Amino acid sequence: MRTPAQNAHLALLLEVASTPKPGNVDRHRDLEDLRFEHFLAGAVGSQHGLELAADGAAIGPAFERAVAGMAKQEGDNTQFGALLLLTPLVRAAVTDLSQPADLSQSTDPSQSAVESVVDETTVADAAAFYRAFEHVDVHVADPPADMAPLDVRRGSDAIPALEKRGLTLVDVMEQSVPGDDVAREWVTGFERSFTAAERLASADGPLPDRAAAVFLSLLAERPDTLVATKHGEGVAREVTDRASELAAQDALSTDRDAVEVFADDLVNRGINPGTTADITAAALFIALESELVSV
Repeated sequence: MRTPAQNAHLALLLEVASTPKPGNVDRHRDLEDLRFEHFLAGAVGSQHGLELAADGAAIGPAFERAVAGMAKQEGDNTQFGALLLLTPLVRAAVTDLSQPADLSQSTDPSQSAVESVVDETTVADAAAFYRAFEHVDVHVADPPADMAPLDVRRGSDAIPALEKRGLTLVDVMEQSVPGDDVAREWVTGFERSFTAAERLASADGPLPDRAAAVFLSLLAERPDTLVATKHGEGVAREVTDRASELAAQDALSTDRDAVEVFADDLVNRGINPGTTADITAAALFIALESELVSV
């Protein structure tokens, strides 16, 4: 029986192994400055932080430790968003949140459990989240003028403003929702992640193939917020419209070459729907931990 931290580690590996995953690194595609092996190394490096979450550590420090470990490979940022989803999910997989984890007492990471985990975050958790940005470069949108002192790219320099306003980590996520679908998961009970886990369970075939199909279905439903931040809303909508056409045709089963062409086109244009990949990783963890799928 795998521990929650091990299932999170496996979810990261399965996510990057799935292919075709249009625009993102997978076992057949590298980006100009990010390669498949960087993601494997990032997943391995994150393990200690994920274990801290399973052992009862506060979410913020566990996340920062996971990011610090993930960053110890040549590709810089590989799984920042995925770890921001996986850390509270791992914590939610432990039955008694008031005590150090007893791995024999792990349970399904239900939506109510993860909502409780994020609602209990503190200002100190938020400070650790800000420090995590000092380990890697994360592409984020410019904040509104009144939020400039809380720009996450300031890292530790923003912590005094954070503490002055008394913002917890879930408060920070709420402020980030309009342009960040990882933050949106935090304030909607990980709605899309749990829905995607059910899709993984109902799909057929090897799990990496199922993950690729779920990725395409998620991309078809909603423009990727990382694409929107980097390339604009128009490009994000264009990508989603194309994914929707392919998903409607069940192209991964009926015309896989069309999805491969789409994947290569996005890679060539430097368009990577990384937020959708993050949610796919979270869905894989939920499905594995809940035993909706088996490996």
